[in-house]
Amino acid sequence: MLGLGIVCAVGASVLYNTSIALQALEARDVPERHSLRVSLIGKLVRNRKWLGATALGLVGWPFEIAALLLAPLTVVQPCLASGLIVLLWLGVTRLGEKPGPREYLAVAAIVAGVAGVAWAAPDRTTDHAGTWAIALALGLVAIPVLAPYVLRRQASAAGTLVVVSAGFGYAWTAISSKLLTDELTAGALLMAVAWLATAAASEGLALLSEMSALQRRPATQVAPVMFAVQVMVPVVLAPLIFMEKWSTTPLNGVALVAFMLVALVGVVLLAGSKAVAAVIESAHAGD
Repeated sequence: MLGLGIVCAVGASVLYNTSIALQALEARDVPERHSLRVSLIGKLVRNRKWLGATALGLVGWPFEIAALLLAPLTVVQPCLASGLIVLLWLGVTRLGEKPGPREYLAVAAIVAGVAGVAWAAPDRTTDHAGTWAIALALGLVAIPVLAPYVLRRQASAAGTLVVVSAGFGYAWTAISSKLLTDELTAGALLMAVAWLATAAASEGLALLSEMSALQRRPATQVAPVMFAVQVMVPVVLAPLIFMEKWSTTPLNGVALVAFMLVALVGVVLLAGSKAVAAVIESAHAGD
């Protein structure tokens, strides 16, 4: 079950990352005055290529749900970052970019980190904390999600916070998706629908923040921070919300944390790679 869950998570990541590559330049073509406004999405939904790229990303979500039904959140989240390797492969095979030491190190770190997390994984649980604990955790996640919208008139603050907002928004989606799978397992369909609604809402807000960030900064500056946040926030909260016991893993959780950090370093290095940047920047070179 764990192995199949990892395969589903990696599949979701491939779809998510391909979607990001295809969305990037389309977002930059929209005037910046639409940044952090619903009108930005309104402009983008008229772009067929952007819609196609977004649909590709949405197809990845059922794979993520399947992964969460089969594997613990602690394993699924690092696996969701592995799809960045696809962008590197496209840069090398289609654009003739030559991978350097940075790229080789990043890929090795991601592969080793994900493999290590799978080896040291805690048992999957369907238990979770009480209502107030979940509400408190999600309330803390919501603060950075909403911050750039509250500080929208302060361009310097919003410019930094909007990237973090996207990462926390996707982190909320991951947490809601895990709660959805737990409720499905328990047969609580109404609660599952409620968490589905919150996941959809957070996904939409995170998408708006991501597209706004891509208007202001190169994708290679947006992706490292966004991926780091969306991978680590749910993982850090997993023992608190979902009762995943790291203490039962090798070295009382030390090995698990170490492998997660190795994978995270690989993600940050690869997301800022020139080869990955070349794929994003040329995604619509013929438009």
